[in-house]
Amino acid sequence: QVQLVESGGGLVQPGGSLTLSCAASRYIFSIYTMGWYRQAPGKQRELVARILPGGTTNYADSVKGRFTISRDNAKNTVYLQMNSLKPEDTAVYYCNAARLGTPNNYWGQGTQVTVSS
Repeated sequence: QVQLVESGGGLVQPGGSLTLSCAASRYIFSIYTMGWYRQAPGKQRELVARILPGGTTNYADSVKGRFTISRDNAKNTVYLQMNSLKPEDTAVYYCNAARLGTPNNYWGQGTQVTVSS
């Protein structure tokens, strides 16, 4: 079992920045793909960014060049640095840990990000 705890959400003006954190209850980064997803009201949950065990990163087209996913192995923490935020980035952001090829798939509780003036 893995517990994921997100933090760092809040209200920010358009063009501003936020950093989300996801703390895992134990070290899993060597075998789990860590991802950030988001879900806006009335929309499906979508992948924002992910980092594979080997360090490869992938981003949704809508956030490329603005968001950066990273991890700190010593702290069992994954980050999502979000710059140049837009109102359309407003959503609940969820951290996910998935071990490919297995049913092991864990979610955090979510953190609200609101981009508004």
